[in-house]
Amino acid sequence: MTQLIQIASDALSAAINPFGAELSHLRDAKGRELMTDADPAFWSGRAPLLFPIVGRLVGDRYRLEGKEYALPQHGFARRQPFELVEQAPDRARFRLGDNDATRAVFPFAFTLDADFSLMGATLAIDVTVTNSGDVPMPASFGFHPAFAWPLPFGRSRGEHRILFEKPEPAELSAIVLGGWIDDHGWPSPLEGRELPLSDALFERDALVWGRLESESVSYDGGEGPGLEIGFAGMPKLGIWTKPGARFLCIEPWHGIADPIGFDGEIWDKPGILRFEPGQARSFGMQVTLRS
Repeated sequence: MTQLIQIASDALSAAINPFGAELSHLRDAKGRELMTDADPAFWSGRAPLLFPIVGRLVGDRYRLEGKEYALPQHGFARRQPFELVEQAPDRARFRLGDNDATRAVFPFAFTLDADFSLMGATLAIDVTVTNSGDVPMPASFGFHPAFAWPLPFGRSRGEHRILFEKPEPAELSAIVLGGWIDDHGWPSPLEGRELPLSDALFERDALVWGRLESESVSYDGGEGPGLEIGFAGMPKLGIWTKPGARFLCIEPWHGIADPIGFDGEIWDKPGILRFEPGQARSFGMQVTLRS
């Protein structure tokens, strides 16, 4: 079993698995778990990092300069061992570079640095993608943290909600069963800025905001402690669970799954970013425990 890397502040403690640089535990000062229980009956993931794609490819394959390559949903970073390159009591940095396995499915040189740091009641996760090769690189990145539903503060599942920072009038892009985007437009389930949570919301699959005004959301039981999730610079958001599961994923993305029927090259894939040789770009998310 991989040894988890522990970091702590006066208000929070976190444990990160070097396999995938995946946040596995986030606990308050009383030891109450804020993350998923990872019940394999529903989903055993905890907080995978999504790279070099977000979501699923049609046929689980992409095309590049006349060749086809296979990539699983959300890419390969979550299935790769990262190197621990820096550690202190309140922070840790993990690194993944290209290797024989990644180059077989993604023929580019890259470095993926994942920084976790705790300051008071806030966990900051900052991921930097660098094109370390000599040709342009197509890539996307996303976060996929699964928080406890219900949170461990005494409120029932049915009392939980998500409150968006700003009004979100745009229709939703919906992930249909199978993992691709049905982008015809779905009416927003928000009541003002609030999303009351229920299993019925997720009977089809995830809710996806392809055009997002907010840079943060709050997640709580209506009263008492809750979480604020900040994601400035991440223009899309997925919210997902499986009905009956004890987790809720709040997923800031800079990328998105293929639309149904997409058959273009990866450069034409919605949400793909172009990294020039030597270019680096950072993506951040913060989780703050609010009392």
